[in-house]
Amino acid sequence: MITAGDFKRHMRIELEGEPYTILDVRFQSPSARGASTLVKAKVRNLRTQSVFEKTFKTSDRIDEPQLEMRPVQFLYRDEEGFHFMDTDSYDQFALGGDDLGDAADYLVDGLGGIRSVVFNAKVISIELPQTVDLTIVETDPVVKGATAQAQTKPAKLESGLTVQVPAYMAAGERITVDTRDARCVGRAK
Repeated sequence: MITAGDFKRHMRIELEGEPYTILDVRFQSPSARGASTLVKAKVRNLRTQSVFEKTFKTSDRIDEPQLEMRPVQFLYRDEEGFHFMDTDSYDQFALGGDDLGDAADYLVDGLGGIRSVVFNAKVISIELPQTVDLTIVETDPVVKGATAQAQTKPAKLESGLTVQVPAYMAAGERITVDTRDARCVGRAK
C-alpha cells in the first residue's frame, strides 16, 4: 500500500478494484488550521481508458494493482478486433478498439516492442513503445527549398494516423512518431 502523499505521474494505483494510472498530480494546502493537505490526481482507467479527477488526503492509503507486463507483437486487425501474440508463450488474444483507445492508431502488422497489461489474469490493454516507425502513404508534394525548421504539412501514415511532418518529406518515407503526442520526431533510422 502507498499513501496519496507519495503519488507521482505515471504511477499505477487501484481504486474500487480497477487499475488506474496517474496522469497528473497536484498538492493543495488548505487555508484552515489543522486541515489535511489534499492531493488532486487526474487518473486514467487502464481497462476503459476513461479519465477523471479524484481528490485524496495525503494520509489516505491506496492499493497498488497487481499488474503483469508481458511482451507482445501485433499480428493483424479484422472485424473481430486487433490480434496480438504473447512473444514468450505464443498465446494469441484479441482486443477491441474500445480496449485500445488511441493506441490503435499506431498499430501495423508485425509491430513489436509492445507490452500487454495483464490484470487479474486477463489482458486489459497494451502499452506502446515511446516511438514507432511508420511509412507515409499520402501527403502533399515536396516543397522545393523547404528546411527542417520551415512549414509542416499533414501526412497520412500506413496505420491510418495523420500527423504533421516537415514540408520536405514525401510519400514512401519512413518516419519516427512519438506515441505520447502523435508528433513526428524525424526520419526513421
